[in-house]
Amino acid sequence: MQDLQQTLVQILDYVKGIWIKKRYVMLFSWLICPIGFIYVATLPDQYASRAQVFVDTRSVLQPLLRGLAIQTNPDQEIQMMAKTLLSRSNVEIIARESDLDIAAQTEAQFEGIVSELVNSIRLSSTGRDNIYNISYENKDAIVAQKVVKETLDLFVEGALGNNRRDTDTAGKFLEEQIAEYESRLSEAEQRVADFKRQYNDILPLSGTYYAQLQRLQGELEDTQLQIKQTKQQIDSLKSQMAQKKSSDSFGVTNANEPVLRTRYDDRIRGLEEQLDTLKLRFTDKHPDVIETKALLESLEAARTKEIDAFLNESDEDGTQPLNDLNREIKLEVSRYQSNLAALEVKETDVKAKIARLESKVDLIPQIEAENTALNRDYAITKGKYEELLSRKEAADLSRRAEVSSEELQFRIIEPPLVPKRPSGPNRLILYTAVLIIGFGSGIGVAFLVSQLNPILIRPKQLLQIADYPIWGTVTHLDLSEIKRKNRNRLLIFLLSSGSIVAMYAVLAAAEILNIHLLGGLL
Repeated sequence: MQDLQQTLVQILDYVKGIWIKKRYVMLFSWLICPIGFIYVATLPDQYASRAQVFVDTRSVLQPLLRGLAIQTNPDQEIQMMAKTLLSRSNVEIIARESDLDIAAQTEAQFEGIVSELVNSIRLSSTGRDNIYNISYENKDAIVAQKVVKETLDLFVEGALGNNRRDTDTAGKFLEEQIAEYESRLSEAEQRVADFKRQYNDILPLSGTYYAQLQRLQGELEDTQLQIKQTKQQIDSLKSQMAQKKSSDSFGVTNANEPVLRTRYDDRIRGLEEQLDTLKLRFTDKHPDVIETKALLESLEAARTKEIDAFLNESDEDGTQPLNDLNREIKLEVSRYQSNLAALEVKETDVKAKIARLESKVDLIPQIEAENTALNRDYAITKGKYEELLSRKEAADLSRRAEVSSEELQFRIIEPPLVPKRPSGPNRLILYTAVLIIGFGSGIGVAFLVSQLNPILIRPKQLLQIADYPIWGTVTHLDLSEIKRKNRNRLLIFLLSSGSIVAMYAVLAAAEILNIHLLGGLL
């Protein structure tokens, strides 16, 4: 409790010290307040224009084109555009489109205008709703509206233009790469063609060297096996022909003996079946039956003629004529001998091919390795080329999708309008700030002077400064004169402070009246 009383007494001493030095309060209030009031009153009105836009990044085509076309993230694009909107290059465009560069006579003045725009244009986002606010203040309402309008247009066109430019850049890059890979693919194809043309007599037509050699060896073994089988069949038929002496016409002693066949047998058998079918349906005088019989008789005559020609031949030694069965066996032997001759020719050809391949056993593997490398390079280049073509198709599809439906839809919630009433400066607050600064600076200086050059107000203050005891106090002899001076000083202080406050009141009332008048006009 005692500490609180001491604190209050100390504060009271400070206040009394300031009151004694109140002339500094009057001095600084008259130095600051009138000048400050005049400065605030002469400040030009500032007009603020504002626009609000909603960016709709939803698109119906996005889920439909997923996996078919190249898709970007529209949210990231619009955020990047918002961050780079107030870059110096963009602000220069805004300054020129708003005709602010007309007032600039030099490059330095134009730079100043651009710097002022960078610091004054405000772009803010409400967050996840993709709603952006653009605002700007200027002493000219039309200029403020122009700057906001150009900023909004640049924001909309820049976002759409960046998307189109990115697509065009990607398409141009793909076209350049496709042209390059097409050239490389042509060169690779030419190298492969030249290589095959150079070694067409060495490289196998299909497969590798060893696979080709293995295939030919297998083919040779099969051919040799067929030759052995054919020779055995010929020997068997010849032995049967030597054993058979009967001369019955086309007789067959058992089921295993060969039967003489001619090239007319199948046709005769077919005509006989056809004739039986026709007789079931028609009479013997029907044209189809007559025609079939005539054709059958001509085929039988031709068969008989061929058999007679064959029966007139003798056997191999030229002494024993062939009977019917031997003639049939002779015919089969001739057929097998023809097959044997063909197989022997094939065997010779396969052996020649094997010998030709074996003679190049040291050269072909190296050539095949070079051929594999060429084909590998060609396959890689072709794969990249086809992939680039696929990407280009995806880019073209994306471009067409952008033309039919933009990914970014801008909806102007609040268009930029020419402001009718000034948005600033708030002179009422500024007048109050000048008044507080004027009196506050005077009070501060008075307090500082009272501390640097203290005046004793109470006897106990002397006791705190000096170690001498105080036995009593003596009142001033001319107390009435002192009170008169104090009253005069108080009156002067009140008149001075009242004048300052009256000026503040008049200015504040005028400002409030102006605000109400503008509000009534609007």
